[in-house]
Amino acid sequence: MKAAILVKSNEPLVLADIKTPNELHYGQVLVKIFYSGLCGAQLNEIEAIKGPDKFLPHLLGHEGSGVVEEIGEGVSTVKVGDYVVLHWRPSEGIQSQTPKYNWNGKVVNAGWVTTFNEKAIISENRLTVIPKEFDLRIAALFGCSITSGFGAVNNDAKVKIGQSVLIYGLGGMGLSIAYAASLVSAYPIIGLDIHQDKLKMGEKFGITHAFNSQDENLKIKIKKILDNEGPEIVFETTGNSKIMENAFEITPNDGKTIFVGVPNEKISIYSLPLAF
Repeated sequence: MKAAILVKSNEPLVLADIKTPNELHYGQVLVKIFYSGLCGAQLNEIEAIKGPDKFLPHLLGHEGSGVVEEIGEGVSTVKVGDYVVLHWRPSEGIQSQTPKYNWNGKVVNAGWVTTFNEKAIISENRLTVIPKEFDLRIAALFGCSITSGFGAVNNDAKVKIGQSVLIYGLGGMGLSIAYAASLVSAYPIIGLDIHQDKLKMGEKFGITHAFNSQDENLKIKIKKILDNEGPEIVFETTGNSKIMENAFEITPNDGKTIFVGVPNEKISIYSLPLAF
C-alpha cells in the first residue's frame, strides 16, 4: 500500500509502497482510509519542533475517516464494515501496541493512529463508529479540529453566554472555535486572518465581525466594537510567536488568553498582568 513517510526532519515526505504486518495484535484494527485531515501538529512533527525525532522513519496523520476491514483479538467496539472516525484522543476500547510496517527491509514506525496511508493498523481506542450515511469527507474533521475547537471553548475557556471572543486565525481550528462559541451565545465573536476568503467563510461559522489582521487600524476597530474594553476571551490558533504575544497583550487583566497554536520559537510577554 502507498504511504507518506517522514524519513528525515524538515524534508519532504517520501511516498512509497510499504507492507503491513502479517497479523493484527490484540486490540488492533485494520482500516481503509478514505480521507485524512492535515493538522498543524503534523507540520510541527515534520519540523521537529519538540526536538530530535527518535522514531524516524515513521508515518503521520491523526485525524481521518475510513471503513474497518479487519479486527484483532479482543476488539469489541467496532466490527468489519463499520464506518469510523480516526482520532488522536483515546476513547472506548483497547489501547493496543503500535504497529511496525516494512519498507524495503526497513522498519517504519507508527503511532496508535496514522492517516497518511491507504490502509492503517489503528488502536481500537482511536476509532469511533459513525453512521454510514454521514459524509466521510466532513467526518475526518471530527478526528481533531472540530473536537479540539469545541474543547478549547467548553473545557479550557469555559465561554459563557454574552462573553466577547476574539479569534486569531480562521483555519479549521479557528472556525471550529467560532462555531462552538456561537453555540454558547458568545457575543461579539471577532475573527482575524490575513486571507479574505477565510474571513468570509468565518461568517458562516458564527463570526460576527471579521477583520484582516494586518489592518493598521485594527486595535481601534476592535475597541470600538467592545466599547473601549478588551475582549474577555482571546483564542490564538496560528502558533506564530508574534501573534501569540499580540493575543496576550490585547487580553485585559481579568480576561483569558487561550493558546491553541504551538510556537516554533520563544514568546516574550509582559508578565505583570498575570498578577491581576
